[in-house]
Amino acid sequence: MAYPTHVNSQITDSITQANVEVLGVSPAVAMGNLYQAVAQALANAAHNATAAQQQMYITAQAATTAGVAQIYAAASAAIAREGRSGAGVKSLL
Repeated sequence: MAYPTHVNSQITDSITQANVEVLGVSPAVAMGNLYQAVAQALANAAHNATAAQQQMYITAQAATTAGVAQIYAAASAAIAREGRSGAGVKSLL
């Protein structure tokens, strides 16, 4: 101890040991916090990639549906123009 005090030496020694322990485990706690932050960031990135992929599939399906609807509309219009059962529709497909 640096200065003599009126406090029991066992108490001051206990506090000193606790302070030393805090200083001793600080690097490990800091690395644990870093690993946790990196893991959270990677999990967020994976979730965002999955969500973007799902949205892309929904957009692709909507575009395909719209294209098929246009093909069907063109085929129906051709059938209506020809007044037949659609013999000339094969040329559209």
